[in-house]
Amino acid sequence: MGSLSIWHWLIVLVIVVMVFGTKKLKNVGTDLGAAVKGFKDGMKDGGTADAPPQQVTNTAKTDANTVDVEAKSKS
Repeated sequence: MGSLSIWHWLIVLVIVVMVFGTKKLKNVGTDLGAAVKGFKDGMKDGGTADAPPQQVTNTAKTDANTVDVEAKSKS
């Protein structure tokens, strides 16, 4: 009773096609496929060990309203 039968899925599919149209659904599928491919390519390129580690530098300009506080240990 909790699961949907094949007839329920077919009715949902027909309603979705009627609402969006086949051309719009094709474009969504193409865009989704391109996004997945781009993600996979990015994961392959981003996993190289030759990349230098990123360093944090303090190049921010100080504002007149900024308070510079140093942490001190409790004695």
